[in-house]
Amino acid sequence: MDYRSQTIDAFLLEDLSEILRLAIREDLDRSVDLTTMAIVPPGVNGSAALISRSHGVAAGIDLIDEMIAELDAKIQWDQRVGDGETIQPGQSLSVLTGDARDLLTCERTILNVICRLSGIASLTKRYVDAVKGTKARVYDTRKTTPGWRRLEKYAVRCGGGHNHRLGLYDGILIKDNHLACRAAANGELLDAGQAVAHAKAFIESGVVKFQQPPMIEVEIDRISQLESALASCPNIILLDNMNCDLLRQCVAIRDQSAPNVELEASGGVNLSTIGNIAATGVDRISVGALTHSAPVHDIGLDWKI
Repeated sequence: MDYRSQTIDAFLLEDLSEILRLAIREDLDRSVDLTTMAIVPPGVNGSAALISRSHGVAAGIDLIDEMIAELDAKIQWDQRVGDGETIQPGQSLSVLTGDARDLLTCERTILNVICRLSGIASLTKRYVDAVKGTKARVYDTRKTTPGWRRLEKYAVRCGGGHNHRLGLYDGILIKDNHLACRAAANGELLDAGQAVAHAKAFIESGVVKFQQPPMIEVEIDRISQLESALASCPNIILLDNMNCDLLRQCVAIRDQSAPNVELEASGGVNLSTIGNIAATGVDRISVGALTHSAPVHDIGLDWKI
């Protein structure tokens, strides 16, 4: 059992449409592209290739059709690579052909989307490569750009990573703040196992109707909390900011008492540390940097009029 994976679906395309409308408003307000109107005569056709400037993984190329339609541009395109494919310096990803005024007005918006998503996919691939040979899977988080979450999580998938919760609606993840708020309200401080039991009772209550029961995950930050958490049999236990020695101990205890419960490591994860974390035997490693710290992939638009 796992969280849902983000694909190109109706919800992602709706988000893309909203982002593009905002991008158009940013660039054109309710006016026109002044430079292009002043310099480029109407009726000129042009052709431009999207060229990768460095090694990476493509993401967002498969969305060009939707971008052109939303931008209402008189442009055709010839796809050279697909999302999830490895790309090299100097490689042509797509060739755009059509009205030169439309190409000039739309180029930065299209590039911004593809460079951002390809940057996330490329960074994700580096993390995925760093855990090869272990059982660990690399997951994203909710540390995403507001409005871009579905797109950014799709890009993580293009890079070979996995998606954690798409949103608060998409799973139960009990953290210490939830327990502290409950304690402040009624004085009852639940341990990890009791919290999971409350979550299971909530799911069974029918207060919210589910097509299928959501995943239940509980966070712990001390090994002393592990026994209670394992006894409650959540889907996942999140091991927050534990060093590798503690992670190994948690894995050994889990393997003996509740082998079906998956363990997720979180906190202090970067490209220098993830290999050692994966070697402890955890099943999942969540990495906020995949989305909040990914540099854009350098892609240029090379023109041929």
